Amino acid sequence: MLRKFIPTVGVLLFAAAAQADDPVTPAIPGVAAGGVVIELIKDGFKGTEGPIAHSDGSLLFTETQANNIVRIGPDDKVSVFLKNSNGANGLAWGAGGELYAVQTVKTQVGIVYPADKKKTLAEKFEGVEFQRPNDLVRANSGAIYFTDSGTRPTKEQPNPPPSHPGVFTISPSGELKRLANDIERPNGIQLSKDEKVLYVANTLGEHILAYDIAADGSIANRRNFAKLEGWAKGEDNTWSSGADGLALDNEGRLYVASNAGVEVFDAKGVALGVIPLPKKPQNLAFAGKDKKTLYVVGRGAAYKIPLLAQGISSRAK
Repeated sequence: MLRKFIPTVGVLLFAAAAQADDPVTPAIPGVAAGGVVIELIKDGFKGTEGPIAHSDGSLLFTETQANNIVRIGPDDKVSVFLKNSNGANGLAWGAGGELYAVQTVKTQVGIVYPADKKKTLAEKFEGVEFQRPNDLVRANSGAIYFTDSGTRPTKEQPNPPPSHPGVFTISPSGELKRLANDIERPNGIQLSKDEKVLYVANTLGEHILAYDIAADGSIANRRNFAKLEGWAKGEDNTWSSGADGLALDNEGRLYVASNAGVEVFDAKGVALGVIPLPKKPQNLAFAGKDKKTLYVVGRGAAYKIPLLAQGISSRAK
């Protein structure tokens, strides 16, 4: 049984649910009806990242530490979609059904599925290997945008190599370019519905960043798009928003996985509300037959949330 918890300041209190201990949604006009139960599909996964809708109505996500890509069926049945994924993290679909992934065992970006189309698109920039490819999004033009979060101290590696985070693009012809190297820890990445704006989540920043995309795929006009409620000081005394995965609905609203839960913003960056979860979310995506279900993964758990809002029907994420 999931425990009940109190939302962060500024979030509506929980409505009564069918089970007193079940977490439920606050009411966010046009997004979520109040009191809808947030369903735990399964806990105990070894890493939870990269969710994306599959054309059959299921959801795929990456179980990074287990080196698998996992499928959650429309009936919530969990199965392994792809083994030995080379540490796939963020995912994107190609026009021909190819599954692209940023990969973290041998750090690279490329196609991981189907087997006869496996291909490496990029593994180094200016002769230097990527450090931690994190997330990617594919434009309708075929261009790919992805982040490399760089390195950071961990218990296993308290003194990692110097960090070289960046935001990159691979053009439809295969040309690799670095678009930004001034973000402390670029993480989630997403395109606006019209694909004229690129959103980047900075885990160590207070804001989601936005850039205008030029005709040649380059970016300009960096700006703070949305201020995150998850911005807080952690146990290690460092400030972080925990900003991670990004998703869009059909109205252009942006959904952000952060320390606070799922933060929702309108197309102009105005905060609409927060959906708190029992565990901090890492990434999220709309999926299902009508794309009115928001799947959220994080810290080994996978949830689904029935919403009023609908994902973009013309693309996977």
